[in-house]
Amino acid sequence: MMAFFGAVLTGTAFAGADTPMPTPSMTVDPNSVTPGPAGFAVIVIIVIAVALLIWDMNRRVRRVRYRDEVREELDAEESARADALEADAADAADADAVDGGSDEETPPADPSR
Repeated sequence: MMAFFGAVLTGTAFAGADTPMPTPSMTVDPNSVTPGPAGFAVIVIIVIAVALLIWDMNRRVRRVRYRDEVREELDAEESARADALEADAADAADADAVDGGSDEETPPADPSR
């Protein structure tokens, strides 16, 4: 029994039997398995749809990015304006402290008295 397995493993058991390998033959018409003009049209429509979607997505992303840039600019202007108002208020408070803190204007002296 071991001799049989040894012969099978070395290939000597089937050395005398040369069986030809069959070549596959085409059983279907090659024109019937191609997509044809209808398949080409579908692929073209899909490509156009994808290109339009990508174009629209880029436009929307660009619009969002511009809006963010404008918001940042407006926030910077608003904070600069608030800082300027705070600085003006601090300067006015310092000036009032130097003048005596009175907001009322003293009327001019009446020369007839």
